[in-house]
Amino acid sequence: MSDLFVGSDARPRCRWCGAAPEFLDYHDREWGFPVADDIRLFEKLCLESFQSGLSWRTILNKRDGFRAAFDGFDFNIVAQYGEEDVNRLLTDENIVRHKGKISAVINNAARAVEMVETEQSLAAFFWRFEPSSDELGPPQSQSTSKSSVELARELKKRGWKFLGPTTVFAFMQAMGLINDHSEGCALRHDVEMARGNFKRPN
Repeated sequence: MSDLFVGSDARPRCRWCGAAPEFLDYHDREWGFPVADDIRLFEKLCLESFQSGLSWRTILNKRDGFRAAFDGFDFNIVAQYGEEDVNRLLTDENIVRHKGKISAVINNAARAVEMVETEQSLAAFFWRFEPSSDELGPPQSQSTSKSSVELARELKKRGWKFLGPTTVFAFMQAMGLINDHSEGCALRHDVEMARGNFKRPN
């Protein structure tokens, strides 16, 4: 079976983006393009955490609801959430109402605030774990890597929750720390160009 999907515009893309109509725009505009914005990085970690046990389609369809519920994922605000906010979120039908995951986002927001104080930015910290090419196999052939294991271990050490190596690897794929677009995907070259022009934060 081919690992490519050919859209109505006749352009080949990663096979997974043909599974649902809403995946196409996400694949073409976001997935794999490098990100240095702390809010976007934090948001993606939170959404990947919420996805655990669910489909990305479910999370993507609720993304606007998540953004509204969590103050745009501004971790400086979310870190101040208390029990009233947890109760509010547990009644919000526009998000995934899982108390453990909601509590993890609030906890992780506080850890993000701490990280900015010690590391200058979330971006500077996360991009230190950009995988080397020799630890990566063919595109979309693995769900973890040495770097994702190391990053997950470091986050756990710093008190972050609900972020294992598989979740972290998916975060790396999406935020451009890896170009995991399939060989032959029309976006693979675009992402590689973007990564080449990207200034790694430090």
